[in-house]
Amino acid sequence: MTSPTPRRASRPPARGSAAPSIRDVAAAAGVSYQTVSRVLNDSPRVRPETRATVLDAIDRLGFRPSRAARALSLGRARAITVVTSNTVLYGYAATLQGIEEAARAAGLPVGIRVVESAEPAEVKQTVDHVSDASAGGVVVIAFDPMGVAVLEALPAHVPAVAAAEPGAPDQGRVAIKLDERRAAADATRHLLGLGHRTVHHVAVPCEGEGGGRFVGWRDALRAAGAPVPEVVSCGWDIASAYAAGRKLAADPDVTAILCGNDEISQGVRRALYDAGRDVPGDVSIVGFDDMPGSEFWTPALTTVRMDFAGLGRACFHAAVAELTGEEQPKPAVAAPSLVVRESTGRPPRH
Repeated sequence: MTSPTPRRASRPPARGSAAPSIRDVAAAAGVSYQTVSRVLNDSPRVRPETRATVLDAIDRLGFRPSRAARALSLGRARAITVVTSNTVLYGYAATLQGIEEAARAAGLPVGIRVVESAEPAEVKQTVDHVSDASAGGVVVIAFDPMGVAVLEALPAHVPAVAAAEPGAPDQGRVAIKLDERRAAADATRHLLGLGHRTVHHVAVPCEGEGGGRFVGWRDALRAAGAPVPEVVSCGWDIASAYAAGRKLAADPDVTAILCGNDEISQGVRRALYDAGRDVPGDVSIVGFDDMPGSEFWTPALTTVRMDFAGLGRACFHAAVAELTGEEQPKPAVAAPSLVVRESTGRPPRH
């Protein structure tokens, strides 16, 4: 399921009264509303004693300016900028597609900023770019360390939301997530239920021990009392997945493999074929993402369907709400689900 991280709660206004405005704060502090705005925006053009008076009035009235109000006061454009480390891999590309579709329907322009590494200089350049008012609302695809680093470094006044991994630290932002942990556990339990003694895992590069796919796989094995094999890591390219598959194909005890995504499944499947091991007769394979065409592979791939396009649309609408100060909409994203096809079956009898 999707799990939007809520905004931090604001102090509620008194019953029967409207929420205090910036002009209410100005009246209580005996200053102009422009001075209150300068305090909220950390302007150096405010004397320390005036700043203290305004902050005291803010506290007494329970005034809590939203990021959106601050963003609008800084004149941010009605536009969306997406920060991502990749535009080609299926999960990233499909999320971008969902954002673009929703933006086109709303008549808003979309820009893309690629962050190439988590190095401080690269992150700073990216943050400076999206901090400019012309960037409008920001969607950070935080599937990897690069996106997370940008999210952590964003100034509070930038209206931003995240497409995030389950279990990612709360950055005080709206974060929309797909429950990969449960999906990976379901896939692992499916293989165990077919009679496999354990399930091996070929992980995507950015998947650490806190990643949803890793945690779901490991926890399902532990709950079943099954051995937890060492994770086999590989790069994003199919050649690297092929090398990982060759390693597993050489072990006759390997009868079930959960792959970090469908592209990895392609490389692993080819390695098993070249080693003379049949799928699913000798080894069962489960992929992740349900990329287009996976149902037409030979054999058709059992995989976890991920609604990346829906995630992108939900992030777009959340970013617009952050930008305009509207109420956050409920994310309309399908939960990940296991799609059972031909690449999984019972283990061979010895």
